[in-house]
Order: sequence, then C-alpha cells, then structure tokens
Amino acid sequence: MKQYLDFLRFILENGKQKNDRTNTGTISAFGYQMRFDLSEGFPLLTTKKVHLKSIIHELLWFIKGDTNIRYLVQNGVRIWNEWPFEKYRKSAAYRGESLNVFVSKIKEDAEFAEKWGDLGPVYGRQWRAFRGAEKTVDQLQEVITEIKTNPDSRRLLVSSWNPTEIEGMALPPCHTLYQFYAREGELSLQLYQRSADAFLGVPFNIASYSLLLMMVANVTGLEPKEFVHTIGDAHIYLNHLEQVNLQLSRSPRKLPKMLIKRKAEAIEDFRYEDFELLDYEPHPAIRAEVAV
Repeated sequence: MKQYLDFLRFILENGKQKNDRTNTGTISAFGYQMRFDLSEGFPLLTTKKVHLKSIIHELLWFIKGDTNIRYLVQNGVRIWNEWPFEKYRKSAAYRGESLNVFVSKIKEDAEFAEKWGDLGPVYGRQWRAFRGAEKTVDQLQEVITEIKTNPDSRRLLVSSWNPTEIEGMALPPCHTLYQFYAREGELSLQLYQRSADAFLGVPFNIASYSLLLMMVANVTGLEPKEFVHTIGDAHIYLNHLEQVNLQLSRSPRKLPKMLIKRKAEAIEDFRYEDFELLDYEPHPAIRAEVAV
C-alpha cells in the first residue's frame, strides 16, 4: 500500500521529536489523510504481515459492546493485555505475576477476569451504549437504521469520545469519530483518529475500519466504496525507527481480497467464520514493542 508508505515518509520528513505519555519519545507530525478504494482490494498491509485474526476479533468485540479482554484472550488476541495488567500490577492484589500468568488467569478464571480484565467504558461501550445526561444511545444501530431509511443524511456519525467517561477508560480512544457517506448505492466511511501509532497501530486501524465499512454495507444492502483515514497526531515511536526503515525498503505487493461469505440481517450476526481473506502474500512480519 503506497498510501501507507507515503504516510511514514511524511512523518519522517516533516515530523519533529516530541515527548509523549509513555516517555518513549516520538517523531510527530500533525494532520494527514489517506484514501483507500475498496474496489482495488482489501487494504491490508503487504510490506509486513499483519495479524488479521486480531483485527477481526477486536472488531467483533467492539460491535458486541464488550469492554472486558476475556473474549479477546480466549480467542488468542493479545493487543489489549498490557493496559489491564498495568492496573493490576499497581494494585494491592498483585503478587509478582508475569503478564503471561495474568493473561492465563483472565482466560481461566471468570471471577478474576470480571475484576481485572475490564478496560472501562472504551470503544464498545461508546458505540453501543453512549451515556448522556438523560439517555443511553446505541450509536451504531441508530446509524445503520438511518443509512437504511435516510441514506442522504449528513449525520451518520459514531463517536467514541465521551468526555464524561474518559477518566474511567484504561486508554482514551485514539480512533475517536467515524462517519458514513451513502451515494448512488455505495457506502464510504471516514475515520478521524486523534492519535496514531504509525508503525503498530495504523495498519490495524486501516484494516479494521475498512472491514467495518464492508460489514455495514452488507447489512444495509450497499456496496462498500472508500475508506478515508484522517489523522491528527501522527507519530513514529523512537524505538520503532529501525522497523519503519526496514518496511520502507520493501516494495508493496498486490492487495488481497476480503470475502464476507453471507448476507447478515443485523450487525451483531457476524461471526469470525464469516470472513475469508484471499491472495494475501505479504512480506514477513516485523516485531516491535507497544508503548503503554
């Protein structure tokens, strides 16, 4: 995906070194946009192998409205483990367990998972049960209904940024707002992301929201058209520079195809087995540490 490699180059050429919450340090630039036409293929990075299983399960987890990592852990997805572990490690209940032992307890012990596996009111809660002063709103379902009944609406928005609940979240939402756009039987989606870990996070975000677009198009009877990714603080962590340069040395390969194998009646109906990726031939994976 040339768009993504151009994004990395933009940060390296225009960014400045900047401190961050994790004390890792970043090269940061502000304001960038990428566009992906889904008719050209599914935008899953080919200059390194991306773990699609994690992307699909995380998206299904969001759609369920779940905020506890137990579902992810039970399906072999590790991307959210560090945040509840950090909270546990700082608690009086901590007995020196490693992250792996903590994750095993989450998987095997429902009571332990209920107490220590929840991330607070993160994405799934905001998508499906956004709490205001007077009512709770299932934003995703309301948008899907509106697409079906009033596709020309300019209010097809879902917000993950709920200022009244930020303090209760393990991590305030990075991908904060998305908007659908329907025209002539086609559906597009734009994401605004306030903060973007360019090497580790952004490839997941591109694939995840492109898949969400395909799923909502499936449910509403439209054709998926374009994913637009708009980013605020775009940054490369200083401990990812070697990996970024390796990736930039590789040439993009042909994009794979994503199949949704059945028509779903409701967004909650999708299961992991409904998705099939074809013709994915990426370069090898590139490992890097997540900044917590």
